[in-house]
Parts: sequence; structure tokens; C-alpha cells
Amino acid sequence: MLHGVWVRVPPSAPNKMAYGLALRLFLYYLLFMEVVKKETGKLSAEIAIKIEEKDYKAQVEESLRNYRKQVNMPGFRKGMVPMGMVKKMVGTNILVEEINKLLSDKLQNFIGEEKLEILGNPLPKEEDAPSIDWEKQKEFDFTYEIGLAPEVKIALSDKDKFDKYQIKVEEKMLEEQMEEIAKRYGKMTAVDQSLDGDMLYGKFEELEKGNVKADGISNQSVLNLTTIENAKDRKKLIGLKSGESADLKISSLAAENYIASWLGIEVSEVKNVKSDFRFTVDKINRLEAADYNSELFDKLYGPGVVKTKEEFKKKIQDEMEKNFSENTEQLFERDVQDHLLKKAKLELPDDFMKRWLMTANEKPITKEQIEEEYEQYSRGLKWQLIENKLITENELGLTQEEVINHTKGLIQQQLAGMGQIMDDKELEETAHRILQNQEEARRVYDQIYSSKLRKLYNDTVKIKEKNISYDEFVKLAEKKRK
Repeated sequence: MLHGVWVRVPPSAPNKMAYGLALRLFLYYLLFMEVVKKETGKLSAEIAIKIEEKDYKAQVEESLRNYRKQVNMPGFRKGMVPMGMVKKMVGTNILVEEINKLLSDKLQNFIGEEKLEILGNPLPKEEDAPSIDWEKQKEFDFTYEIGLAPEVKIALSDKDKFDKYQIKVEEKMLEEQMEEIAKRYGKMTAVDQSLDGDMLYGKFEELEKGNVKADGISNQSVLNLTTIENAKDRKKLIGLKSGESADLKISSLAAENYIASWLGIEVSEVKNVKSDFRFTVDKINRLEAADYNSELFDKLYGPGVVKTKEEFKKKIQDEMEKNFSENTEQLFERDVQDHLLKKAKLELPDDFMKRWLMTANEKPITKEQIEEEYEQYSRGLKWQLIENKLITENELGLTQEEVINHTKGLIQQQLAGMGQIMDDKELEETAHRILQNQEEARRVYDQIYSSKLRKLYNDTVKIKEKNISYDEFVKLAEKKRK
């Protein structure tokens, strides 16, 4: 018996072939018995690692010698503290540190050699930790639990059919957008009487039995009538002049953040406010739209780019069509994702993943939170596995040149928005500098992969285009989102 494993030559085959088989088995167990994988479920397994003294002794002694060289202790010259004292001081800590390094190396090497596709990170079995006696043990047994990625069998073809929507820019929408932009660049003027959309400057005062409460909430505020959700209350504020007031039910007036700002209280306190309030107007301002002239056009697009109202209208129409096209592409991509998720029918090692998520979060998280959020997390992880398969199968890998050029394009867009330019050498250097930031690099990679996958979908699946109004599209998108 070798290290607890029996190797037996079949008695009916006393020849070189049988002996060679036994010898190979002997060498296999001698070399590989230290790390053993055992399946515990369809997509879960345990990796058992045995560490003997010969595995760590040399490293521990080397670390102790290096530590000894640095020790300053009264009564001894630096580096001359007896090794026995050094071991008492830090021996256990160094042993633990070296074994942890060894464990990490063995675990990662085994996963790489066995080509295991794991999800999350290996989890040490909790029951192993309390049984270790670091002072006396020479041999150590550790067990790690792992979650395995499911095999992804997925492909796209013209048999996969999808609708893609075309949103028409209607005249009314176009006029409203032009007016909104003109207002954004307009000017504020004082008026005598309020209309819908005006800014009212005044005071909120808490009421009690129809009168102002002596020690109640009182706060000077600015009230934009467009933020009033309740049409009945908004109507009360239209037609007011300076010095006039309206009594309002504050809890139904608008979103909590607006109410908190108007009353000068914290958002968390809004739910406790049950009183009605009186708003008294001090002054009224109205935003007047800018004229459709060269001053407005130059502010928006630069000198001389747009010269007439018709050219401005065409610009807005093009921008709206571009935005709508992006919206419809996003919905199309979401439909493709939903289709592929259903088609792939992937399973995950859910129990393992939930336990791993408990340990992986930087902030403490409860089991209840994990259960509540797991479905969304699971969907995201499944899609990531499918996406990686599509990228690999369709050879959508990235080159360094692609990444650099895309980053340069992003920089140029940002500079153009500020009216600045940069020569190619500076662009190249800036792109390299940005990509040294892991978060920024990941964002760039995601954008390029998203673009490549979008092209793959459009070139591969069968698409039926449908015309739709913007309002219909919004309803459809909201329905699919839910």
C-alpha cells in the first residue's frame, strides 16, 4: 500500500506489460495523490490537498533565516538572535504564511492543469480550519469546494427570428424638442401672474386646523411647477400673483426629494409629515425660449454650421433618429439575449454561488439579501458565459490596435465637445495612459465587444422591421423590462 492507495499486479498477468501498468499506477499516485478532485454534484466538486513537511520545510527555514537577519533584540547583535527564540516568536506565523502560499500555488496549478472552468473562487471547507494544530502537526489536509461552469452549447443562425422597430420622428415631437432646446438656452424674466411651467419663489408654512402653526415647519423655497405631479394641486398654483397663496396637501405634491427640499428637511423625514401646507408667492419667473437665430445655432453647433431654422430642424431630426435607432438596437439586443438564455437552458451551481457571494462582497451581506438578488445575478452570469462562447466561436477577439484606436476615438469625441483638438502622438500617449487604469480598460473592452456582438446579431439572425410610434415603443420596452 502506497500512501493509503493499493497497487496490485493481476495474478493472471505476470508479465512485463502488467508490471509496467502497475509501475505507471505507482508513479501516478506518487506524483498526483497530493491533490485530488472529487465531484460532489453536477456542477460542484471538492479539491483535497495534502501537504507534507517536505513540501514546506525548506521555505519555512529560509523565511526564518531571513527574519532572523532583521531582528533587533536587547542583549543580541542584529541577526544573532538564537534560532530557537526566533521560532518561538514567529515560527507559527511563518509556517501558516508559507503553507498558504503553497496551497494557493497547488490549487491554481491543479485548476490550470486540469483545465477546470470554475465560477467564483474556491472556498475552503469551514470544518477543516478548527481541527488544525499548527504547533504539533507536520502534515496537513485541506479541502476546497469549487463551482464548475456549465458547458455552453449555443449558436445563432437565420433560423433565429426577431423583430426590429423603426421609430418615426413625428412633427409634434420635433417641434417640442426644438422648443425645449430653445428654452434651455433662453432667459428668465419676471412676470406678474403664474402659468404652468413657471418658477415660483415663496414660503411654505405648516398648517394646523387651517391656520399657520406657530412652531411648525416654515421654509423659503423655489417651486418649479413642472415638478408638481398632482394636477389638482398644480392648478391651485396657476394664476397666482405676488402675495397670494394656496393651501396644499404636501404628501401628494411630488416626489419625496422635492418635498424635502421645499420644506428644508431630510428625505427620511418626509414620510412623517402629515400636515397640509400653505405656499405664499413672493415673485414669479418665467423661462422665455431663445429666438431661432445664429446666436442660438452657434452656441449649439459652432460658428456657421447651422444658419437657418430649417437647418436647425433637420439637425434635431437627425439627432432624434440616431437616438431612436440606438434605443431600438438596445431592445433588439435584449430580445436576442432573452432568446439565447432560454435556448441555452444553463444551470449553475446555485448553492455554491450563494455561499461564495456571501464571502466575495466587500460589505457584509445577509442570506436574505443574497436570495433576493440572486436571480438577477444568476441571469447576468449565465449571459456572460453565453457571450464568452459567442466571442470565442465567432473569433471576435480584440487586437491591441483596435483597443488603442477605439480609445483614441473616445478621447477625440470628448475633446470635440469642448472645442479642443490633439495631435495623433498625444492621442496615442493619452490612450495608453487611460488603458493602464483597469476600470477604464474594462469599459473600453466592453464597448468594443458590445459593438462586435451587435454586428454579429444583425449579420446572422433573420430580422423583420416594423414601424412604430415613439409612445408605442416606450410601452413595449417597459413591458419587456418588467
